[in-house]
Amino acid sequence: MSLNAERSYKMKLRDVENAFKYRRIPYPKRSVELIALLAISCTFFLFMHTNKLNSRLKEMEVKLQPSEFSALGLTGNHISGHDAGKHDDINTLHGTYQYLKSTGQLTHLTAAQLNNTPRAQLETVFFNRVTKTGSEKMMELLKILAARNNFEARRDVEGLYEVVIMHDAYAKNFIHTDILNSTTANTYTKHVAFIDFSLLDEPWPIYINLVRDPIERLVSWFYYARAPWYLAERRETFGEAVKMPSIEWLKKDFNRCIEEQDPECVYEQMEMGNLGDHRRQSLFFCGQVMEVCMPFNSHEAMQRAKKNVEEHYAVVGTWEDTNTTLSVLEGYIPRFFAGAKEEYHILRRKLGDVNRNSFRPTISDKARALLSRNLTREIEFYQFTRHRLYKQYIALQLDANPKLRL
Repeated sequence: MSLNAERSYKMKLRDVENAFKYRRIPYPKRSVELIALLAISCTFFLFMHTNKLNSRLKEMEVKLQPSEFSALGLTGNHISGHDAGKHDDINTLHGTYQYLKSTGQLTHLTAAQLNNTPRAQLETVFFNRVTKTGSEKMMELLKILAARNNFEARRDVEGLYEVVIMHDAYAKNFIHTDILNSTTANTYTKHVAFIDFSLLDEPWPIYINLVRDPIERLVSWFYYARAPWYLAERRETFGEAVKMPSIEWLKKDFNRCIEEQDPECVYEQMEMGNLGDHRRQSLFFCGQVMEVCMPFNSHEAMQRAKKNVEEHYAVVGTWEDTNTTLSVLEGYIPRFFAGAKEEYHILRRKLGDVNRNSFRPTISDKARALLSRNLTREIEFYQFTRHRLYKQYIALQLDANPKLRL
């Protein structure tokens, strides 16, 4: 609808209202219905006009995107909600691309430089999954891809407690009884901290993992551990070995827990306890050396975790960047992940969000700010892994179209 037509409708409506108001004309029959009809008509045409303008704005937005971004597939749907609008941030796909370009790294960047898969000595993908990062979805995807790509998808036997930290003899036995006991191409999944296979004189698998925003992980675990279905499933599986918590504990609110410094929600720097609340995402990448990897929010643990990711992990993805993660898995580990994007989206339509707690309250700005100050190294490590994932994705696009390097 044109602006002139829009003005005309408004003027007609105003004339009718004024005529009735100052009694220059008698009220016709069904006058209320007439005014309502005119109002609805105006509203409808205004709505249509607004929609049309909105569509044109979106078209202009796309046209204004740098052509190199469009060619690389660096579009807004790769950016998470927290990062929307911060395209110059290195922790976004756009920001990583701009950084690589401005520092001259883009010219020589290749997927081969970032591909650890050829270093593996086993045809085994080892998914040492981090708690509350969406690993259940990855396990379901691996089952489907196993049938498609002819490999065996395996996992550990579920236990009452997860053995995340192992001494060397235990780790060596675990490798032989659980990882090296398959004669075909396979994947193996378990909640366990990074194991250095060279240190134990064993052949390397293809390491993969997932990460998640550290604050979101903590909130997710806090309410997941209190979810009735989680407690019921554990009680059914493990019987009376699972002690039922108190009503007071179940009713705790995370925001109040943080703000009132409840002992459960105090994240003391360098402390060695509280393994059960999964506050250390970096532990799963740092390794099995307790004195280095257990101190909470430790700089040394973070640095070792970064080093292990760069040297030993084929892919560390995140469902916060789903398409990027699946593209990188397909590109860097095609033997196992060919068709991952197609199969994932079919799976997502069937299952929705596995283990998603829809009743989880929103974290307050105050609690988020307090946590950010206590999780500095955990947040830095998480951002490091995302930056590496983006580099891997950009390298794949550049390899596919070398002209984009110019």
